[in-house]
Amino acid sequence: MPVLKFRVYWEEDESVYRDIAIKPNQTFLLFHQAILQAFEFDSKHKATFFRSNDNWQRGREIILEADNQPRKAEPLLMADTMIAAAVKDPNQKFIYLYDFAKNWSFLVELIGVSKDENSKVVYPACVRKEGLAPSQYGTKGLVGDKLVEMEEKYDLNKEGMDADGFGEEGEESDALGGDGAEEFGGEEENNF
Repeated sequence: MPVLKFRVYWEEDESVYRDIAIKPNQTFLLFHQAILQAFEFDSKHKATFFRSNDNWQRGREIILEADNQPRKAEPLLMADTMIAAAVKDPNQKFIYLYDFAKNWSFLVELIGVSKDENSKVVYPACVRKEGLAPSQYGTKGLVGDKLVEMEEKYDLNKEGMDADGFGEEGEESDALGGDGAEEFGGEEENNF
């Protein structure tokens, strides 16, 4: 049986993505669960998929559970909709939304089709991770090695920080004495 490979980008930073391999006869419910697991999110919130085009416009909706919201077209249910039923072209795109209060948005794009499945893999499967996943509930989700990586990458423990975590940059108004106009109008050297 063929295997479809989708790249799931975090909308706010396209360098953060997960590649998920899934069989065409598996459901969007399994796809939804695989995305949450790949980004280390819990499953406590509502979610939806939208079929999309190359311009990332929202099309037919595939919802997690039935609701009574008015829509132009009747939505499909994730548990009842197979992946193959919604993939209409070789570059198929979807928009995946999770936790409507926080509005986590992911752009989902079909990037490959394998003719044969790997008998050692349980599908759906996350086959590639790029970038540090966003923390669902703030920095509490970043623990252990991941917090250390983030501190080094963004230099959060930089020397010269005061107790409140602020550096000296931006405090020149006190050093200039007044409005700072003398600094730029006289014989002082401008470093622009």
